[in-house]
Amino acid sequence: MLVLAMLTIIGAIALACTPSHNQSTFDTLGPVAENQAFIFIVIFWVGAFVFVAVEGALIYAVFKFKRRPGDGDPVQVHGNTRLEIAWTIAPIIILIIAAVPTVQGIFYAAEAPIPPSEGGLEVDAIGHQWWFEFRYPHPDNPGEQIVFANELHIPVGEPVTFNLGSVDVIHSLWVPKLAGKVDMIPNNDNSLWLQADEPGVFFGQCAEFCGVSHANMKFKVVAESRSEFDAWLQSQSQSAFEPAEPLAVQGKELFKSAGCTGCHATKSIMKLSKDGKKLPGRIGPNLTHMASRINLVAMLDNTEIGNAEPNDYMLQRNLKDWISNPEEIKPGNIMSAQAAVYTDPSKALEEHEIDALVAYLLTLK
Repeated sequence: MLVLAMLTIIGAIALACTPSHNQSTFDTLGPVAENQAFIFIVIFWVGAFVFVAVEGALIYAVFKFKRRPGDGDPVQVHGNTRLEIAWTIAPIIILIIAAVPTVQGIFYAAEAPIPPSEGGLEVDAIGHQWWFEFRYPHPDNPGEQIVFANELHIPVGEPVTFNLGSVDVIHSLWVPKLAGKVDMIPNNDNSLWLQADEPGVFFGQCAEFCGVSHANMKFKVVAESRSEFDAWLQSQSQSAFEPAEPLAVQGKELFKSAGCTGCHATKSIMKLSKDGKKLPGRIGPNLTHMASRINLVAMLDNTEIGNAEPNDYMLQRNLKDWISNPEEIKPGNIMSAQAAVYTDPSKALEEHEIDALVAYLLTLK
């Protein structure tokens, strides 16, 4: 039984250290993650040395000074100056070895090499139960922001500074392959910076328990060339597509009449206040270009494995499942708890109405 337990523990540890895993911290693809992994390795080996040294000394003492038949009272020792000096100096040296890279790492992660004041990209990241809102500075109008949800685009090879906030409880922004987590605390300014050294899609996660659907609070990071990023940001600043197909038109009208616009905006532009302060957004995610996103409601994949482009069939299926029963997919979500179509049986959506809403949302690319 003990052998089986040990094999299980060793297997779990081996699986947890698999660099190829989407959320492995050992496959570092950015300078912040690389620096933090180096600190971990230093502390791990320092700790391993201390463990081996202490346990080795303990085992040696157990066998060396074991009481044997016929032994009298052991020799009484009252202090050993050299030994006491040694075990005072040794921990100091060990702590210095661990502290130097740790302190350097803290200062390194504190501010991006190219801060926003010097032209670096700055993004507002806001935590909600249970989704992420991202706001980018408008490239053509400094008095406006472009709002997006659950998908983060960044240019490859450039440091990006994030201003972190929360509208409800404490959340945390974490992209394991790019940087360690930093908490998003209500009414408290916090920030982090990260950089992707190569293009790709990376997995992000809230890493601070924030309620019943904490595990469903995810997002994707798309790292792309500067030209692709600029083109993407410009496309997100455009107005939502106006549907022409009858079912989609019907869905747009139902989107308004059912009260969806009370929580979801279909305009991606948000103006700053006259003094430049950021204004609060809607309760739910911005849906202006939601059909172009690679996941839905922060957890449902709209793409096939190995493909970074949304699949219309997968998106259609996810939308229908979500609108039909959001509570089953993401327990505790605000939409199922507050929207009249879910709380008032007389206003419940019928099958053809759900189809119309899905048809409309599919046009928002």
